[in-house]
Amino acid sequence: MGERRPVTDRLPTFPWDRLTPYKRTAAAHPDGIVDLSVGTPVDPVPANLRAALADASDSPGYPLTWGTPELRASIQGWLERRHDVRVADGAVLPTVGSKELVAWLPTLLGLGPGDTVVHPELAYPTYDAGARVAGATAVASDSLTALGPADVKLLWVNSPANPTGRVLGADHLRKVVEWARERGTIVASDECYLDLGWDAEPVSILHPDVCGGSHENLLAVHSLSKRSNLAGYRGAFVAGDPDLVAELLAVRKHAGMIVPAPVQAAMKAALDDDAHAAEQKERYRARRTRLRAAFEGAGWSVEHSNAGLYLWASHPDHDAWGAVAALAERGVLVAPGAFYGPTGERHVRVAFTATDERVEAAAKRLAE
Repeated sequence: MGERRPVTDRLPTFPWDRLTPYKRTAAAHPDGIVDLSVGTPVDPVPANLRAALADASDSPGYPLTWGTPELRASIQGWLERRHDVRVADGAVLPTVGSKELVAWLPTLLGLGPGDTVVHPELAYPTYDAGARVAGATAVASDSLTALGPADVKLLWVNSPANPTGRVLGADHLRKVVEWARERGTIVASDECYLDLGWDAEPVSILHPDVCGGSHENLLAVHSLSKRSNLAGYRGAFVAGDPDLVAELLAVRKHAGMIVPAPVQAAMKAALDDDAHAAEQKERYRARRTRLRAAFEGAGWSVEHSNAGLYLWASHPDHDAWGAVAALAERGVLVAPGAFYGPTGERHVRVAFTATDERVEAAAKRLAE
């Protein structure tokens, strides 16, 4: 009998574990740590969303994998109202957060050994992990021409990008879609930061200016974690090609991958209410402005960062880990760009998801 091969053997060390010693250093600062490393929301969940969760808490039966009809209607309404995207009835599906969908998508689509999954050169590590879990081959490339004749089964795009905050315009995305359609490649667009444009206006892969009105072989992944402070609720969804969404639904029914009913109710409340999202965006805008001025005033350069919740910063005196160490000595923890690919080895990712008080503390320390 052959030996069992654990999935963990295919995966790299979880990158955030490597930050532990720097976190200890930062935490030793007399005024405490300012943690700008992980983009986790810190502001309260809006009261109306908590009320929706509570009102749906008497949910003794199994929820619908596909989501309630009311939630699906709210997803479709939000996409059309906010992003000029009209999807077919049924072509939306709630997921247990967006990271889960990213990590399992290659497997859910039936990819495996011999199949190629392409993701950006600077990328959220879970694109690579998802390919590895499926046994497929992950390739990091920003150039479609460099891929040559490779039979690419799944292509990830991410705009606004994590970690850089770069925004891909409609022309760029249109070329990606055209390239993929010539080859029968599925395009999955991670659009978790689509509502958080600052110096650019992000556009969805499903927008008619990009895809010509056809969503064939296209999927867009959205999250309510950042828009609505619902990271703790694990509320997200995927939308696009009706046939692909139906395929995902069928597999997820078998696998029991279901968003809890109270969370579905909170998601509906969040998607129906734009006011709380606009208010949260202004909080982030103020923190971004303060931190960017502080970093640039201290000799750092900020590139891209046109959207999303991060500054992509570099300092002439440091590589990524040297910059992490230097900032940790001031009690500020950031993520090394090397986490996201070799081309990030001179940069750090700075999240502006800390409280106003902690952002101000970081700005003052940088000015010292």
